[in-house]
Amino acid sequence: MFARFAGQALAIALALSGLSGGRGAGAASADQANLAFDSKAAIAHSQAAIGRRLGDFTFLDTKRRTVRLNDYLGKPLVVNMVFTACAQSCPIIVQTLADAVEVARDAVGADTFSVVTIGFDARDDTPERMRAFARAQGIDLPNWKFLSGEQDAIERLSETLGFIYFPSPRGFDHLAQTSVIDAEGRVYRQVYGARFSAPALVQPLLDLVFGRRAEAGPLTGLVDRVRLFCTFYDPASGRYRFDYSIFIALAVGAGSLIGVGTILIRAWLRARPKHRDA
Repeated sequence: MFARFAGQALAIALALSGLSGGRGAGAASADQANLAFDSKAAIAHSQAAIGRRLGDFTFLDTKRRTVRLNDYLGKPLVVNMVFTACAQSCPIIVQTLADAVEVARDAVGADTFSVVTIGFDARDDTPERMRAFARAQGIDLPNWKFLSGEQDAIERLSETLGFIYFPSPRGFDHLAQTSVIDAEGRVYRQVYGARFSAPALVQPLLDLVFGRRAEAGPLTGLVDRVRLFCTFYDPASGRYRFDYSIFIALAVGAGSLIGVGTILIRAWLRARPKHRDA
């Protein structure tokens, strides 16, 4: 199923530096470099997943408890796929994601979105292996689960997400892709690369958490829009900050208008003709 995408995956590797190898170095081998590929088709395959709705796939968490993806409906979900035998790129992907998730939790709230990392090597990525992998990466967050699944569920989920992986001499080659899913279970944004900047993940979460709440009332919706447009990323601190300057400017402007209005009203009252009794 995925062999036909081998050339496409290599294309994304070269175009986006996003293809990740497993048990060896991340660079493509000479044999792989000779593969014919169509970069536009490869990127299109991944981007075509945007708007697709995830099925109700079932997985197991690290304690072998059943987890259904539909359980995550109602708030954004971040999904990435790895394999535990990957010695280099997958740990980098997860650690980069962990840094971005930390920034996102600070920017949009710790409980406003969830994260799942799914092992796509159905034979070896058991719950026990996923637990050890999570521990090795130092991931221990209540809203971040590491999941294992059957081959059929993994293949169907990969196809839905536009995620490409295929066997290689190093174990697997795969697209370094992190998918942002909206509250209705649709693919909203793709983030590429083993290393990416925090805003690449946080900005779509800001959109979804603060900008697209259909159920919000007028006041809540206004507050969310204010938080969305008045929040900016400070690269020096690596954090999102709330920009109060707009409110200061509005207050100064409003004060000036009130002051001018008061002066005009007083001048008008003084200039108004006085009526004398006959």
